[in-house]
Amino acid sequence: MTMATSRALLDALQLPDSARVDQRVPKKLLLENGAPTASDKRLITDAIEEIQWLAALKPNTIGVPSYRDAQREYLEIAVLGVTLRGAVKPASLARLAELVHRAVPYPVLLLMEGPALTLSLAHKRWAQNEAGKVVLDGDPASASLSHITEDVVQDAEAVDRSIAPQIERAFVQSLSIARQPQTTLHALYQGWMERVCALQAARLTGTYQADTTPEQAAARWQALADCARLENEIDRLRAQAAKEKQLARQVELNLTLKRVQAELAAARRQL
Repeated sequence: MTMATSRALLDALQLPDSARVDQRVPKKLLLENGAPTASDKRLITDAIEEIQWLAALKPNTIGVPSYRDAQREYLEIAVLGVTLRGAVKPASLARLAELVHRAVPYPVLLLMEGPALTLSLAHKRWAQNEAGKVVLDGDPASASLSHITEDVVQDAEAVDRSIAPQIERAFVQSLSIARQPQTTLHALYQGWMERVCALQAARLTGTYQADTTPEQAAARWQALADCARLENEIDRLRAQAAKEKQLARQVELNLTLKRVQAELAAARRQL
């Protein structure tokens, strides 16, 4: 799969016909329910061409039981498709995904199609201070297909461009609903989130490994978070060193940079 489309990815999910909805969602619903600020409203108006409700994954449509505990209730997973108006800056794309996730009371498998296709997921939980209100439980997990992100291209230690299509193909092939946990809707959704995590890791290691134990998945999430933190620290140190005039301070910054680079290499080995 070299050119991803939302339809191709939807086909790869292999959802049963009983779960398909294929209805257009008026954009004004998102504007009314998912745009807390004027800038958010402008972003939705300018960046989104169309919203489609593609499928509703419920116990009676896919045969997977619902889930409830003290933190959350998963009665349904909504599969939504958003068609973008051309290229959208990464920060704006991330904000759009967050707004869609926040606007829908169910966990969402979100497909955002523009020049590239972005898959985004985010767990939900009960709000602590408002009875009956649902909020995001952590940041969305997102991955874009059919391109290598700018930070990966610039990183000499990251996976080579030529390997990217193979990684994405393996990722897409692992998304079939039949290959995800079937115990509950929460477990099913977590399975997809771990696939996204595996793709992010593969873009650093060159190898896509989807199936892991819960302990291995948690360790991978932590390693990815550590990599992101350390990469930001390396960028900061490099910028600081480039501006530094004093030789002694330059030496100190370079030593710190080498130490953080070693930590980053160790974190990548945990992926």
